[in-house]
Parts: sequence; structure tokens; C-alpha cells
Amino acid sequence: MTGKIAPIVTLTPAPTLDRTYFVKNLEPGAVNRADRVGEELAGKGINVSRALRLAGIDAPGIVPIGDADKGVLERTNSEFLTPLWVDGTLRVSTTIVELDGPTTKINEHPRPLKQADWDQVVKLTIQTIEDTGAKWLVVAGAHPEIVETGKVIDLQPLFEKMEALGIRVVLDTSGPALRHWAKSGMATIMKPNAHELAECVGKDLNTIGDVIDAARQLNKWGVNCVMASLGVDGIIAVTGSHAIHAYTDHVKVINTVGAGDSTIAGFLSAVTAHPSDENHYGVGFDVAEGIAAAVQWGAAKVQQPTSGLSSIENLVEAHIELIPNRDQLLGEPATA
Repeated sequence: MTGKIAPIVTLTPAPTLDRTYFVKNLEPGAVNRADRVGEELAGKGINVSRALRLAGIDAPGIVPIGDADKGVLERTNSEFLTPLWVDGTLRVSTTIVELDGPTTKINEHPRPLKQADWDQVVKLTIQTIEDTGAKWLVVAGAHPEIVETGKVIDLQPLFEKMEALGIRVVLDTSGPALRHWAKSGMATIMKPNAHELAECVGKDLNTIGDVIDAARQLNKWGVNCVMASLGVDGIIAVTGSHAIHAYTDHVKVINTVGAGDSTIAGFLSAVTAHPSDENHYGVGFDVAEGIAAAVQWGAAKVQQPTSGLSSIENLVEAHIELIPNRDQLLGEPATA
């Protein structure tokens, strides 16, 4: 367990060993040879912690990891993580990156956790928050099931403790878990992509205005800030009183895996580096400054081949619209 002061702690309930295969011309149904193969310990919270280290920000990551491969932390340069070793293996995610082509990703289903192990994960997360003096907790990634019940993990006790401690929570998940916790209103920030947001509110999203209206539904449920990730259209951040659009000029896309995690890291790097007691945008932190950094870090990530962000040098310029064009069509519309 870290003894350092840290502004941010992350929790990845379902970590994964990411193997990335780089190929020149993928032929479906045929034998393909990879030009090279990369291996990283990943999962959304882990990616956030690793990216923040590039900015000199310590963000210890809590992870339950199968104990069949105890050398994985050292092998993947992941000693900054705080593991809770559990019985079993670590799930593997496979990414195929084609030269000048699409990225294909296959994720194994999250490994189930025993209730006692999940209880220990929650306890370790709370203890790390208290030990580091962190003000932010990022809970990111898939939610595994509990062995004994077959139900997904329950975040309620963790969220209630964070509320009691005055900790802001960033929640990044998808599917039924996203809608369930959005309706609970317990997260400070949620970061759905356009498809996830459309699915969450049950409405198609074709314009910037559609995104703002959908995000406002989550605001009404109690989520202070919704960061809607829109791919080529950047990010729309929506609070109860403001909507802000951030984007960059187009960049060459090599690997989109981990881009969303990089945006969270970029956002937190900005709002923790310049904390403010003013009630910015009705939420107490500078949303515009945060999403400007978020789109810059996201643009940097998609230009890099690894599943995690490897550099934040030479960031592209961010463009900010404090009054977004509601009629602007999305480059990638989303259906519910």
C-alpha cells in the first residue's frame, strides 16, 4: 500500500492482460503473422493511473488480480498498482491493429469474485483514499459478478463512504451498470461514449443538442457532470447549468483502445493541478479546463500504438465552445 500523498486513487474491478498484435494486412479466416506483439496490464482504472504518471501525478491503482501469474506486475512495469491477490487467472484481452486499417478488440468476460474478496477490495480502496489524502476516486471498467450470488458487484457501500469523506467519484462503465448507477446519482462524473449515453436514456443521438439533452437526464438523476465522449467530435461536458464542447483538429488514428481512459486522466490532471474553491460551472471544479486537457490527451492516445497512453509530449491544440452549436450533426451518430 502506498504511503505517499496522492490526489487521485483508481479502482479497476476487472483488470485484464492486454495483448496487442500488429499486422499489415489482416485476412479473415486465414493464418496471419503478427509483425510484433505488445503486452500490458490494463483495464480502465489502470490506464488512468499509468497515464497520470506521465504528468508526474501519483494515482495508486487498486486491482484484484488472479494469483496464477504473480510476476505480471513486474513484467508489465505496473509496480504502481496495489494488488489484492485472488484465486485464479488474469483475463486476457486481444487487440489486432491493422496498418492503416481498423482496430479489432476481443475481451474475455470479467473473472467472477468471491464476496469476501470484493469486500476486501472495497476496504483496501477506502484505506488507500484515507492514507493518501486523495480527493478523487476513479472507478472504471467492467463490473464482475459475485461467485456466490451471480449478481454484479455492489458499489453502494463504497459510494456511501466516499460521500461521507467528501471524495468526488468518476465512474466509467457501460451497459446496465451505467444506467443503474446513473439513476442512483451517486457519481460526481460519468463518462459515457455516445452509444452508451444513447442506450442509457433510450434515445438516438444525431446532433450535439441531442447529446446535451441526454446528458441533462443524467444531471436530473444526480450526476453532477456528464462527459460525453463523441469520437471525432471530441467531448461534450454537461452540468445542470452549463454545456461545453471541446475538440481538436483531426489526427491520424492508429489505435483507439484506451482513448477514453486517457481523456479521464487528462481531465483530472488539469482539475487537480489547478484546484479552485470557486463554484465553477455549478460543480466546484473547472470543467472547461478539464475537458480541454481531456481531448488533448485523447488525441495523443489514438496516435499511439499501445493500449495505454505512452507520451503526452507535443499535444495538439484544444478548441473550446462555451456555447455549443446544438444543430451540429454528429460525425458518428448513436442509436439507442
